[in-house]
Amino acid sequence: MTRTAALIGLLAGLAALPGQSLAQDKVSVGVFPVSSSLPYFVALDLGFFKEQNIEPEMTKLMGGPSNVAAMMTNQIEVSVVLVMLEGLNANVKKPGVAMYIGLNSQTKVWKMEQFVVRNGFPANSIADLKGAKLMSAPGPANLNTAKAILAKNGLKEGDYTIDQLDMGQHVNAVTAGTFDGGYTLEPNASMMIKAGVARSLEAGVISKYILGSETADAFAAGCAMTSDFIQKRPEVAKRFAAAWAKAIAFINANPDEARKHLAKNTFTPDNVVDMVSMLGYVMAGDMSPKQLADFQAFADFGTSIGVVPEKVDVTEFLQKF
Repeated sequence: MTRTAALIGLLAGLAALPGQSLAQDKVSVGVFPVSSSLPYFVALDLGFFKEQNIEPEMTKLMGGPSNVAAMMTNQIEVSVVLVMLEGLNANVKKPGVAMYIGLNSQTKVWKMEQFVVRNGFPANSIADLKGAKLMSAPGPANLNTAKAILAKNGLKEGDYTIDQLDMGQHVNAVTAGTFDGGYTLEPNASMMIKAGVARSLEAGVISKYILGSETADAFAAGCAMTSDFIQKRPEVAKRFAAAWAKAIAFINANPDEARKHLAKNTFTPDNVVDMVSMLGYVMAGDMSPKQLADFQAFADFGTSIGVVPEKVDVTEFLQKF
C-alpha cells in the first residue's frame, strides 16, 4: 500500500467513526483554470473535498506570477496549479512559501506544453520557425523555457520574435494571424487543432530537449501549499491532500470520465474535451527515485536560465503526507 493509499484510508476511516465529525474548514485556493488543474475540479465535482469536510474558496488566478504573489502575501493557502520554476523561485525568496503536495508530469504522451504553427506557415519542425513571429505562455519560466527549446533546435534570438501572451488569447491570436505560432499549453493546442487553424509541431518538448529523454518526467507544475497553512492548520492541510490524492487516483483509473470535468471548469469547449491529454499526476510522497532525479534536473535547468536564482534541493520543497 502506498503512502497515499494509506492516507486516504486513514482519513476515510476517521470520518466514518460514530460521533467523530470534523469541522468543515474553508481553504483559500488560487486556481489557474487550465487542464493541469484537473484534480481540483474532479475533487470538487465528485465531492472528495466535501468528504474531508473541506470547503475550498476559489479565486481564479491566471498564471504563475499571480499565484506566487498571492501565496507570498498569504492571500491564498493553496495554489492550483503552480508553475514549478516560478514556485522554486519564490522558495528562494521566501523559503517554504510553495510546498508541493502533488506534481504533474508532462511528456510526449502526457501532452501539455508544445509548439504549434498556424495553417499555411511553412514549418514542419521547430527548426523551421526561423523568421516566425511567435507567442509564448506567460511568465518568465514559460518564456525562457521556450527560448531554450528553440536554441536546442538551432534558433537563436533574432532568428524569431517571441512575446508573452495571456493563455486566453492564444487561439484567437493564431486564428487572426497575429502570430505564426508559438509555445502554448493545453487545452489551447487542442482547441486550435479542432478549429482547424493550427498544427502541433511537437509536444513533450521539455522532456526531449531540456531533460534529454522523451520518457523523462517533466514536472513543470503541481499543487502547492504555503508553509503557513501547513504549520497553522496541519490537519486541514492533511485532509486537503487526501482529497487531492483521491482525485489523482480517480483520474489515473478513469481518464475518459475524468476529462469530462474540464468542461465548464476551464476554457475547454465541450467538443474539445475528449481530445485533451491527461498528465502524469503523482503525489509527492509517491515519487520514485527516477522521478525525483528528473524533478531535480528540471530545477537545475531553471537555475541555468536564471529563473531560479540559485541551485536548490527540490526535496526540501516537497510536502509528503
